[in-house]
Amino acid sequence: MLFLILLRYRVALDQVEAHIDAHRGWLRQHYAAGHFLLSGPQEPRSGGAILARASDREAVLQWLRDDPFHSAGVADYEVVAWVPTLRHPDLPAGLAPQAAVA
Repeated sequence: MLFLILLRYRVALDQVEAHIDAHRGWLRQHYAAGHFLLSGPQEPRSGGAILARASDREAVLQWLRDDPFHSAGVADYEVVAWVPTLRHPDLPAGLAPQAAVA
């Protein structure tokens, strides 16, 4: 299942920046494990977003507990389970096997 993870900063950006390297290391671990597919800051920079793949919501919530942003208290998270039903023909079918080609 796919999940959209929306991060919203709780503190000023300079406080977020103090933890960005550790956060990016955490992101890289989840990319290496195949959990995360896309990530990046929102524009304007009030938070970020992650597209993740997991078996269930509890797995995602566990990953988020290990995010340095969480332990530092600089971000809140919203986790949205997502079941795409259509996909662009250029996207691999394995990303969303249930999604028909539009």
